[in-house]
Order: sequence, then structure tokens, then C-alpha cells
Amino acid sequence: MIIKKPVLKKLNSEFGSSILVVQRNERLDSKTAFWHFHPEIELHYVNQGHGKRHVGSHISYFNNSQLLLIGANIPHKGFTDGITNNGKETIVQFKREFLGDSFFDIPEMKDINNLFERANKGLLFNPKIKKELGPKIEDLVNYDGYHKVIKFLDILHALSVTDEYRVLNPEGFNFEVEPQDTAKMDIIYRHVNNNFKRQIPLEEIADAVSMTVPAFCRSFKKITGKTFTKLVNEYRIVHATKLLQESDMSITDICYECGFNSFSHFNKVFKEITGESASKYRSNLKKLVQ
Repeated sequence: MIIKKPVLKKLNSEFGSSILVVQRNERLDSKTAFWHFHPEIELHYVNQGHGKRHVGSHISYFNNSQLLLIGANIPHKGFTDGITNNGKETIVQFKREFLGDSFFDIPEMKDINNLFERANKGLLFNPKIKKELGPKIEDLVNYDGYHKVIKFLDILHALSVTDEYRVLNPEGFNFEVEPQDTAKMDIIYRHVNNNFKRQIPLEEIADAVSMTVPAFCRSFKKITGKTFTKLVNEYRIVHATKLLQESDMSITDICYECGFNSFSHFNKVFKEITGESASKYRSNLKKLVQ
């Protein structure tokens, strides 16, 4: 039976604190970057690095920095593939009720309460708010107790009143949770991640999770809301955006490097996923601050 939920990851707050702040300046071990979820809300900031965003049904690539807010129980995977010189990755994890069951229900906390609701679909913040709040998020490791809580509430308030963000999963994410099946879903994503540059027969991926092809297709579509082919194409386009950013390869060469056999099909899929053509995407990169 195919997995219906990523693994439940149990987190432990720092002793004497209801907020867990983790900071690192090295690449995360790939063995620990597994498909998981947890009841804690997660604020994730990278100031200098690169990696792949995989939040719910959303997949994209980032180069340099990112600021994410991920709601409770949203499946996600480790993000940072590499940290550049003087780069840091800071992760803040907390439960919605970390100040009590009804604290954020009071009128004064309305904006932050609404922020938590929006975070249930995954939020990616734009460069303006990222530049403003990034250093404050990193600085949380220097505070304890009351002072940490006050500093963190200031960050949450700033996130709650800005419109400098976009929603990663507008339609939400419909995994039905069965933690005991986690290994199979991780097998699927790992297999695609390692093989998307070539054709992956349905028989191959179905066999990898010990299912028949018809059963695999039905279950995968029911769980993720998409076909397996669409998932593979998403991985290919994510890789294409990386090559468009980091290489001087022609768009035609990128098409074939990413596993597409037809340039016209590549263009069609690229526009469906990103909303613009590959050539326009590359030209717009010069105007973007990642």
C-alpha cells in the first residue's frame, strides 16, 4: 500500500523554552533531509545558500536566500543543499499554543492568528521582508526566556502585517496521514530526484513501492492530487530553472539535460508550471533579487 503521510517528526524544545531555534552553517546531511511533518509551525530562513523547496505539493528551487513559514503538519523536506561563505540557515519551530491555548485568540493577536491560518498553505516571503527580518531571526539564538519571546512576537507581528509574500499551496495539501507508510513515499521522491533526467517507466516506480501500475496510479493521484508524470515534470522544470540561473547553457540544451525529449513539450510544460516561457524566465532573472 502506498504511503498516505510522511513521517511524524518529534521535536524537543530547548530546556526551559517553548521555542526551538536551530542555526547551522553547513550543509544538512542528506540522510536527515527526509519527507516529514510535525505539529510545530516552522519559520525557515537562509541568508546565503541554495536548495530545493519542497513544501506540500509545491516544488521549486532557490538560489542565495529564502524565508518560509510552514504551518503545522504540512509535509516538507530538508531545503538547503549548500551554504555559501558566511552563510547561515536558521530554523525556528514552535507550537501555535506556545503561549497558552487561547493567547492568540485575543483581539490584540488577531493579525498573528490570521498569519497562522495562512501558513497552513505555506508562505514564501519576498526579498523586502526577508531583508528586514532575516537578521532578527538569526539574532534569536542570542536571547533566552522573556526576551526571546518578546523578540519572536515582534517578528511574528511583522510577518502578519506584510503583504510581501506568496502562497505556495493555494489549494492546500490533501495527504491522508498514515505514518507507518512513510518509507514508501520517501522512496518515490528519492527515486524521482535521482532519476528525473531520464524516462522513469511506471512499472519501475510501482515496483519500487511494491505495487501494481494501476494501483500505484490510482493511489498516487488520490493522495497528491496529481499524476506521477506531472510530479516528474515538476522536478525537471525545477532543475531547468536552476540551470537557467546558474549556467550559460542554451535553452535547447537545458531542455534535453532535464530529461525532455521534445523542445516544444519542454516549452509547454515550463510555461504551465512557471507561468512564463523559459526565455522570458531567464531574461527576468536579471531583475530579480533572490
